[in-house]
Amino acid sequence: MIATIQAWFQQLYETTGFNFTVFYDPYDWDRYVAGLRMTLLLGISTILASLVIGAVGALLQSGPSRVLRALVNGFVVLFRNTPPLVQIFFFYFGLGTLLPDIRSADGLRVPILNNVQWAIVSLSLFAGAFNVEIFRSGIEAVPKTTIEAAEALGYTRFKAYRHVVLPLALRVCLPALNNNLINLLKTTTLAYAIAVPETLYAVKQIWSESQNVLEMMLVLLATYAILVGVLVWIMHRWERALRIPGYGR
Repeated sequence: MIATIQAWFQQLYETTGFNFTVFYDPYDWDRYVAGLRMTLLLGISTILASLVIGAVGALLQSGPSRVLRALVNGFVVLFRNTPPLVQIFFFYFGLGTLLPDIRSADGLRVPILNNVQWAIVSLSLFAGAFNVEIFRSGIEAVPKTTIEAAEALGYTRFKAYRHVVLPLALRVCLPALNNNLINLLKTTTLAYAIAVPETLYAVKQIWSESQNVLEMMLVLLATYAILVGVLVWIMHRWERALRIPGYGR
């Protein structure tokens, strides 16, 4: 089956000039798959981290401490109002140079965080700032009587937030959260700027060597259309699973 597909794309190139090397050249295919794996790593890790940042930030933002509320508000303003590419450069080229190096097993000096880890940190904080506001809007939609009822049953503030407020708020804010996570998945391409070998980086290397820009751009567009489509499908399934008839309407 694989040999048939490779032969078909090889013949397509010989007869029409459309050179999809990634589908018949094992070397280009391996580079493309490695880039796709890196994109999946960036997407999954940043989505999970941004959700945790959003949930914790919303809890602190609605808490009694003025200092914590001010810190969370400052974090949201800073990361929401500055471009994500600038943030990646700041963390990797700016903050990264201030951290001490460590010694590898070969005795070489290596940074504590590499470019992949800095990309995950930067993108998680960027999306997390938006998630804080999204979770906050969901929390404000939860009736105060529901919170009072939870406290009357003996729940502490944290337990009421975790077991009552957050699950109900999540149902309300899922559509907005869906949009933000889709944008985050697409924003992972910015990691290309600090040489993270994700899909765009791998595809750029392939078309630079094979001079097949149009073909690889089509592959790149199809790849992200499929990735985003899968994420949308998962989010819609999650949204339907959490739906409570009559709640939030």
